[in-house]
Amino acid sequence: MAAEPRGFDVIIVGAGSVGSPAALSLAEAGLKVLVVDAFASPGQGANKAAIGGVRATHSDAAKIRLCLKSLEVFSTWKERYGDDVEWHQGGYCFVAYRDKDEATLKGLLKVQKAHGLDIRWLGAEELLKTVPDLRPDGLIGGTFSPGDGSVSSMLATHASYRQAKRLGAQFRFEERVVQVLAEGGRVRGVRTDKGTYLAPVVINAAGPQAREVARMAGTDVPVAPDSHEAGVTEPVARFLGPMVVDIRPAEGSANYYFYQHRTGQIIFCITPSPAIVGIDRRETSEFLPMISRRMLGIMPKLKNIKVRRTWRGLYPMTPDGSPLVGRCRELEGFILAAGMCGQGLMLGPGLGGLLRRLVTDRLEPEDKQTLDLLSPYRAFAGVERLK
Repeated sequence: MAAEPRGFDVIIVGAGSVGSPAALSLAEAGLKVLVVDAFASPGQGANKAAIGGVRATHSDAAKIRLCLKSLEVFSTWKERYGDDVEWHQGGYCFVAYRDKDEATLKGLLKVQKAHGLDIRWLGAEELLKTVPDLRPDGLIGGTFSPGDGSVSSMLATHASYRQAKRLGAQFRFEERVVQVLAEGGRVRGVRTDKGTYLAPVVINAAGPQAREVARMAGTDVPVAPDSHEAGVTEPVARFLGPMVVDIRPAEGSANYYFYQHRTGQIIFCITPSPAIVGIDRRETSEFLPMISRRMLGIMPKLKNIKVRRTWRGLYPMTPDGSPLVGRCRELEGFILAAGMCGQGLMLGPGLGGLLRRLVTDRLEPEDKQTLDLLSPYRAFAGVERLK
């Protein structure tokens, strides 16, 4: 005789940068939570390729709010939970070597400050006091947000997983969702390749697989993964405070960014141009020469540091560079938390709190505006300026 399906309050599809902190937040609210993931352990999808940056320096009000909350969570994690997630508050620095970039960065300050971000414009002389090793030739200045920082993506996600389990959340690994169960226009649960689980709420936090899971619920979402390449050097004595971001385009890349992790390594990444759409995660021979030229062009001091390895990860992208978060109109009880555009790590804790309030019907006035901005049914008319 087949076993009876097990019931939960909430089922989350995906145990990565969004699913694991969401499970923790929902478990802290006293809900019976199940997380289902196709991989063997938490954070084994897009999360483990994340370089660890956590910033509230965005051009979108919803992402600023969510990431300010994430920064609060990460910066107090060790005191609250006891886990070391390698939090380092070095800040973020967006540099300007062109008049166009100066205008862009200065133009965003009003909305950033209006939503509580501690950020300011620094002229070249003052910026060089903050990041002394920047190439001074042609430097106009840049923005500096001292509250931003970095964590270990793997340690952070595993810490969320461990704390969620401590509160009773259940995780089923190496189980692939094959069907979203529905009856009478509302969700009933999921069927995996190993079992059936029931719940009145299902959250799609499946990262690059989010579109596939959404289609099982009778809807479609504009999430298309593309791949970004990154690398890490040997550890060296600390000399660099903030993450440095150069938004100038160049051949093969739309921008690039790098920082010194708390443990001493320089971690770096580019946004490829044109986008490399698909799920190919094989690293390339072109990446390291391309980014080396860019990095040495802005910080010559890096020239003698040895690169340890490179890798590629997937960014689940949306048309405007912002996530899709909210209830699905096509199926009651089905909630989207998808299309993080490579920023799931920095959005995860803040988003976990929002999902808790959404599921428990305790939305705050500010949450409603955030959900409107991130609605899966928005027009996608704008674009995140600091993707």
